Amino acid sequence: MLTEPAEGTPQPVTSPAELEQVIARFAAGTGPVAIDAERASGYRYSQRAYLVQLRRQGAGTALIDPIPLGDLSGLDAALADTEWVLHAASQDLPCLAELGLRPRKLFDTELAARLAGFERVGLAALTENLLGYTLEKHHSAADWSSRPLPESWLTYAALDVELLVELRDALVTVLAEQSKTEYADQEFAALVVSGAQPPKPRTDPWRRTSGMHRVRGARAQSRVRSLWYARDQIAQRRDTAPGRVLPDSSIVAAAEMDPKTERELLLLPGFGGRSTRRLAGTWLDALAEARALPDTALPTTPPYEGPPPPHRWAERDPAAAARLARAREVVAHVAGELSMPPENLITPEYVRRLAWEPPADLSTVGELLAKFGARPWQRELLADELAKALAPVEESPADAETSQ
Repeated sequence: MLTEPAEGTPQPVTSPAELEQVIARFAAGTGPVAIDAERASGYRYSQRAYLVQLRRQGAGTALIDPIPLGDLSGLDAALADTEWVLHAASQDLPCLAELGLRPRKLFDTELAARLAGFERVGLAALTENLLGYTLEKHHSAADWSSRPLPESWLTYAALDVELLVELRDALVTVLAEQSKTEYADQEFAALVVSGAQPPKPRTDPWRRTSGMHRVRGARAQSRVRSLWYARDQIAQRRDTAPGRVLPDSSIVAAAEMDPKTERELLLLPGFGGRSTRRLAGTWLDALAEARALPDTALPTTPPYEGPPPPHRWAERDPAAAARLARAREVVAHVAGELSMPPENLITPEYVRRLAWEPPADLSTVGELLAKFGARPWQRELLADELAKALAPVEESPADAETSQ
């Protein structure tokens, strides 16, 4: 069990002068730099970083509090030519980019472990498996926006980067032994290009309300929509996670019952708390707004671009369903040979799009995969075999007689 960083737990850097010292230290360090960030998901509306951890040979470990500092582009410039080592990089890259930190080259230990076929790819599991150290993960869901941060939390944060470079070195060896170094390099290069981009805004995000499947009818759905956006405005203004303002289950309950008075509203689950009661007028106004909508303004099923859900293929297009089954067999076979999860061999959505509407010229499957976003190594392994799977299957005489 690793309970303390080798050089002890550093205190967070909070002033420009302290940051300049850290920048000088890490600029003078050698080798890759381990980087991690702590957010306050579940507590805050934003996904900003509330602590940034770094470790590099010759520089030691630094914990940076970005709240009083904001811009960390000076540190970014000092690390411009350095490989960054992160675990589950896609989770941290957007919030690091907000601070001016953008890697030019990176190594993602979680993604590397997936490509190498490890069943358990969490940081603690990999550290124990490959390095023989156990990390405690007690504070992974903590409210990192709170201040001051407890000493035990700082220790936890420092330990997240303590062995990250050593873990990277062990995975480099494993990938080389499996002839997957090039696969990983291409995946990491793609992350550098796209990983820092914030997620695209969803169309009708209110439709993802948990329990939405219970809400029947467009009028009731309009109540979910109205309550969802009322809650979102409050959450954004307060920088509070929406579920802490009003749970999804309460939105669904109100949409089903459509209370018209404060007394009726407060009888519903989730509305009886003191903070929720104070907002009773807001919730009732949102419900009244939905109630007053003309039928033409009610939610309608949005047009779906792309293939339908796979479970509906057999009834809508049996030939496409057969193509999808054959294509999935190809992916599963190649992934099995590589000891790799099929979803890391190729994005499942790419396979569905190919099977639903294959190109007229099957020799262009590789080009189409490239257009979707597949990397060269994925196309090299799969394009030809997927083209064969998408080819029409000639009906045998026996099958023809059976169909008659």
